[in-house]
Amino acid sequence: MKLLVIDGQGGRMGSAIVEQIRAVCPGQYITAVGTNSAATASMLKAGADAGATGENPVIVNSRDADLIVGPVGIVIADSLLGEITPAMAAAVGSSRAHKILIPVGSYRHCRHTLVGIPDQPMGVFIRLAAEETARFLAGRS
Repeated sequence: MKLLVIDGQGGRMGSAIVEQIRAVCPGQYITAVGTNSAATASMLKAGADAGATGENPVIVNSRDADLIVGPVGIVIADSLLGEITPAMAAAVGSSRAHKILIPVGSYRHCRHTLVGIPDQPMGVFIRLAAEETARFLAGRS
């Protein structure tokens, strides 16, 4: 099972995702791809098993991922303050992987609004994403 966590900017959300997934799925191999080196380093420090940075790693790793976890902006071109290129968004969006997208962060700065989602602290969304990851992985075993 290939689990891919994608994040950008400082990697704060990605590192929290990695930590939470580690807590609920301790043996799961986690690949982290950052849109920049700071995000990648942060996710590796949080416990990801492997990491890479940039557009091509997002495209390549999205091809064969079974599960992709990250902020909703990873499927929106020019989001995360411009760090998500159209090619990245297309690769993630068209990946056969199941996607767990967290509705917080930079999407608010990208002229997109997600309705029907209560405003919650990022930590709540990350915990819910980790729990959904564990359910997904348990169902695929």
